Amino acid sequence: MVSQHLSPDARIEAGQAALAGGSWEEARAEFTAALEGAERAEALEGLGLAAWWLDDGALTLDARERAYRAYRENDDPLGAARMAIWLVWDYAAYRAEYAVAGGWLERARRLLEGRERTSEYGWLLVREGEIEIYRLHDPAKARDLARRAAELGRALDDPGVEMIALALEGLALVTQGLVEDGMRRLDEATAAATAGEVKELHAVGVVCCWQMFACERVRDYERAAQWCIRVKEFAKRWRNLPLSAVCRSQYAGVLIWRGEWAAAEAELTAAASDLGATKPAMVGQAMARLGELRLRQGRLDEAAGLFDQGGGYPSASLGRAALMLERGAARDAAVEAERLLRQLQPEDRTSRAALVELAVRARAGCGDVEEAAGHLAELERIAAGVGTDPLRASAAAARGALAVARGNHQAAALGFEESADLYRKSGAPYEEGRTRIDLAAQLARVGQRDRARREAARAAEALRHLGAAREAARGDALAAELSAPAAPKAAASPLTPRQVEILRLVAQGSSNAEIARRLALSEHTVKRHVANLLTRLGLKTRAAAAAQAAKLGLL
Repeated sequence: MVSQHLSPDARIEAGQAALAGGSWEEARAEFTAALEGAERAEALEGLGLAAWWLDDGALTLDARERAYRAYRENDDPLGAARMAIWLVWDYAAYRAEYAVAGGWLERARRLLEGRERTSEYGWLLVREGEIEIYRLHDPAKARDLARRAAELGRALDDPGVEMIALALEGLALVTQGLVEDGMRRLDEATAAATAGEVKELHAVGVVCCWQMFACERVRDYERAAQWCIRVKEFAKRWRNLPLSAVCRSQYAGVLIWRGEWAAAEAELTAAASDLGATKPAMVGQAMARLGELRLRQGRLDEAAGLFDQGGGYPSASLGRAALMLERGAARDAAVEAERLLRQLQPEDRTSRAALVELAVRARAGCGDVEEAAGHLAELERIAAGVGTDPLRASAAAARGALAVARGNHQAAALGFEESADLYRKSGAPYEEGRTRIDLAAQLARVGQRDRARREAARAAEALRHLGAAREAARGDALAAELSAPAAPKAAASPLTPRQVEILRLVAQGSSNAEIARRLALSEHTVKRHVANLLTRLGLKTRAAAAAQAAKLGLL
């Protein structure tokens, strides 16, 4: 309730008290009343913060730009710099106007020249580090900026600057693959922030977001789940609408991983609604995650539309490349994954992991074993450095995919089995089920048909329960095939398994283009395989090859 008959200074004081108590509407009313008759920088700054908590983008921008002008007129460079630093975030989040945000960042830098021993300068360092992480993908520079800000916060006895900088340093370390050191910093900063040690409540929200983002980058979903619960409690207690919407999107990632897909969809739908109303520039994150869910459900056309709505978000770009592979365009997926990898610094290790995994699978699917092996080496290094079971599972599955391309089915089975066991340990039913079907296919190749049939059938049932109909059908088909009597053992073949597979299709009258579509290879790769197998068999025509296939017992 707005206080009556108070002076502007008293109203500003009442507005500050309302902000401290989380009464955002009351704070907005008090600051608005304080501005009747004259522009007051402190009232405008308070109004901007109240509007930010209420997720009112238009009022936030208006109030802060007016506050900036008022501080300049009052010859208060620190106050003006605070507003400029806020406006960097505002223009990026509310409007996706990054050039304007960059202009405000430069203005803040100039205003703080010669004022490097201030809290405002600490916040500037943090904002610069945030940009290095999220937009420029340079975690080493972000780490240096964060370290300097944390040292400044400690020297000034400013817990807000110190803890948010400590969290940013942790995020930069995690991004570089130095997970243990990074997570220690993030855990400390998040514990201090949510316990009330940081008086700037908006900083608490930022620290919490970075904590969950780091957990997702290394696929530490158990840690993410624990912090998500704390963060959601904080957001609810303080009616933190900006944090609540972002938190829902991130928590949905945990739910997707755990196989709780209905709950994940509810969180994403709510997040998209909240963000769409106030921050349309940020709604792409929720859309991309929903696209990821649709991809797992086998609803590929819907996934494509959602990834398009995700725009330039990294998760949307990754989703589009994964969709190419799912649709059989392995070479296109490989090219796209490698294009996206070129945009990331080598030190941005945890951001690269999912793309590198996709590149291994796509290159292996094309038969490009040397390229796949190069990507696998990087993925193995990342997994070893990070050390979480989900990333180790990812590397083991990629190892299995490369072994398939090389025709080493025993090694492929070992890779897929290790991966499936690690996914089970990580509580990831979709990844486990999908990998067990891959395992079953390789077990069948090495003669373990009964075990392969059981693995395929169990995986299909688990995937059907999740709602992954497309993958479940793949498991059902394999189990049914393995239930039939085994075909007579073929005579020893001088061909590789891939060449045998292509020879069968040649004998059926398939063209190179048809074979390419069926096996998710390029037409050029199929042509090369056909030429090689004809040479190896000492034949000149496809008809002769068909006859030889029958002689070898391959039909």
